[in-house]
Amino acid sequence: MRVLITGFDKFGGESINPSSLCVNSLPDVIDNIEIKKITLPTIFKDSSQVLEENIKSFSPNIVICVGQAGGRSKITPERIAINIDDARIPDNIGNSPIDKTIRKDGENAYFSTLPIKAIVDGLNKNNIPSAISNTAGTFVCNHIMYESLYLASTKYPHIKAGFIHIPFIEEQVLDKPNMPFMKKEDIIVALELIIKTAVTFYDREDTKVTGGLEH
Repeated sequence: MRVLITGFDKFGGESINPSSLCVNSLPDVIDNIEIKKITLPTIFKDSSQVLEENIKSFSPNIVICVGQAGGRSKITPERIAINIDDARIPDNIGNSPIDKTIRKDGENAYFSTLPIKAIVDGLNKNNIPSAISNTAGTFVCNHIMYESLYLASTKYPHIKAGFIHIPFIEEQVLDKPNMPFMKKEDIIVALELIIKTAVTFYDREDTKVTGGLEH
């Protein structure tokens, strides 16, 4: 099995991005699973191009994109990506799309094909706080999740794909009182568990446990 896992470069005034730091700290092989780690630019269209180039060259079975969600306290697999770019801040080359369709021939939304319920259950059982998120936002994180699922739906049907948001790490919150964070080492362990779970459930249905919200 081959897993392509991606992080992003720094953006939004932060000096680091924990997604790329943690992704690039993963081993190249986990339980005979071949891992390719790449850092995507935090740029709308460019991120999609780099992702597809690596899908073509690596031929992964699974694509896991990872991004930073400052303010969240848990590892949050995303349930859904929507076909819209609506930037609250500019990307790293100044693009600020407003209500722009990502793919004119794409669905309004795509659901993750990763086993998000099993991932959350496995992380929580290993004392790593996790919950399903029902919004990936409308910035580059949602954009790349949408693009990964669009590509899997239209060009690479064997690929399972989805997106994981991670919190800030400790060094990012030194000047942000009361901002939640997670230890880098715990995030790396979480990503390894996510990879193993995604491979285990590659040909299986996701665990049937609730991940719903009251509102």
